[in-house]
Amino acid sequence: MINTLYLPELREMLADSSETDLREFCTALHPARTAEFMEGLSADETWRVLKYADLPLREEIFTFFSPETQLDILSTQDRGEVSELIVELAADDRVDLLEELGGDIVDEILPLLPSEVRREVLRLWAYPEDSAGAVMTTEAAKLSEVLTVKEALDELSKQSESLETIYYLYIVDDTDHLRGLVSARELISAIGKPQTTLGELMETDLVSADVLEDQEEVAQKVARYDLLAIPVVDHEHRMLGIITHDDVIDVVREEATEDAHRIAAVEPLEGSYLTTPIFTLTWKRGMWLTILFVAAFLTAFALRHYEDGLKTWVWLAWFLPLIISTGGNSGNQAATLVITSLALGDVSVRDWLRVVVREVAMGLLLGGFLGALGYAAAWGSGLAPGAAAAAVIPITLLLIVIAGTLLGAVLPLLFQRVGLDPALMSSPFVAGIIDILGIVIYMNVAFAILYR
Repeated sequence: MINTLYLPELREMLADSSETDLREFCTALHPARTAEFMEGLSADETWRVLKYADLPLREEIFTFFSPETQLDILSTQDRGEVSELIVELAADDRVDLLEELGGDIVDEILPLLPSEVRREVLRLWAYPEDSAGAVMTTEAAKLSEVLTVKEALDELSKQSESLETIYYLYIVDDTDHLRGLVSARELISAIGKPQTTLGELMETDLVSADVLEDQEEVAQKVARYDLLAIPVVDHEHRMLGIITHDDVIDVVREEATEDAHRIAAVEPLEGSYLTTPIFTLTWKRGMWLTILFVAAFLTAFALRHYEDGLKTWVWLAWFLPLIISTGGNSGNQAATLVITSLALGDVSVRDWLRVVVREVAMGLLLGGFLGALGYAAAWGSGLAPGAAAAAVIPITLLLIVIAGTLLGAVLPLLFQRVGLDPALMSSPFVAGIIDILGIVIYMNVAFAILYR
């Protein structure tokens, strides 16, 4: 609300070209607050305000804008001016923004970038999407192991302006092969021994990421070892860059969003919900709804196959919603638990036998409990014609819960094994399969008991 009230004053400053006031506005607050107060300005107005900030501060404020605002500014403002801003951005952020811009705009901006920056952008673009190389930054503190503590501090003071972070100092040889690591804390602690070399201080047992490794696996490593950053190396163990904790947060959020979409049978959105065109959103939802519709339609054929049995024992139809929903719900629970565990790294494909044993055990316990409730409800309510007939319900519930938990757990593991996203085997798909299987199990159990 405050930023909305502030907009008229900002626009008045722009109309008066009040340089003193606009410079003070850009410098008085934290860059995040400055960016927040500018929400509601057009891209042109925002850029005019930003030009009153020095370039490093301009870049810092710019990073706090929403992705949509950032892209709007880069695509509409003077190419020469925005290219200066792009050079100031962290390497990974720079590449992401240019990739989002795409097309003719990038072709106009790239030639305006310094040759070293341009080569770096093209090199990072060459890595596969969602790989470690695609999300890393090349701005890392790299030092030689022969440097003393004093020399290292002097070298860091020279490098610091171009570094994204100095939590860790990476020790490399003359050809950039990663040799070890010294934390900034360890270096500061060793100030009292200025002649100690980095080779004496460094840790050599490092956790690193291969440049082609999947970003989700890298995020799991960072979380598992509680790292602030992780070095990225090639197949010869040459250090290419680092992935910092803030990049990992972005990866986790992106992967979690994709999984949430797929679990709900929605193709993941490339932008936010409100900025995605309505026809694109319709397609991403409709394509999976169509597949689910076809799967659900098969349920009608399954029921038709058992039409005679349902005519003979009409009371069986009264329990169909109970049978189908119980099977679907148990499958959904298992699928959600396994998909989440796979995403967190708590479960891998190698654990399939343990998962199967646990789900069979849970299926027996849950199915037995629900079966007892179902038998009491069917016989006690008088819906089933007799105690023997009522036995159809608990037996079916036991079998369908076991089947549901097994399918819900195994199918995501199978998808992971063949290299597909386990979240594709989401709850709606599991429920669709269990619906058909539930009808088959239900009617066959009924025939086996009632035809006696």
